[in-house]
Amino acid sequence: MKLTIREDDLSAPATQALVALHLAGMHANSPPGHVFALGESGLRAAGVTVWSAWFDARIAGLCALKALDAGTGELKSMRTHPDFLRRGVAQALLEHVIVEARRRGYRRLSLETGSGPGFEAALALYRRRGFEDGGAFGDYVKSDFNQFLHLAL
Repeated sequence: MKLTIREDDLSAPATQALVALHLAGMHANSPPGHVFALGESGLRAAGVTVWSAWFDARIAGLCALKALDAGTGELKSMRTHPDFLRRGVAQALLEHVIVEARRRGYRRLSLETGSGPGFEAALALYRRRGFEDGGAFGDYVKSDFNQFLHLAL
């Protein structure tokens, strides 16, 4: 099976279900008031591009890139479907977003995420790819739970 990544308009039930799974996971692993994941309406907003990864007709993952300004993008909604964990899906999606961010002329790619066991695998992936801990950005406010990572492009 070959992994295919494509821009996604969120119309497929499989994509909608993975967005819902992502939001449920964020709420299950985060204190109240600390979930900044985008739902379908947020992912459909201007300035947000969503990609999904597929093995044949099965969704394997998704991610989004939100334009913050002319030089900065934010990685959003990174999620691998549970059936496809540890098969390189998240890494392929992350590389896809990095390539697109560079193509757009961004100088930095940033993300906000949480702390604790539910976030460790993603944090390890980001750090292996060169993301470094940094300060809050955009409208985010630093707390004991959230973390901010940045990748210079």
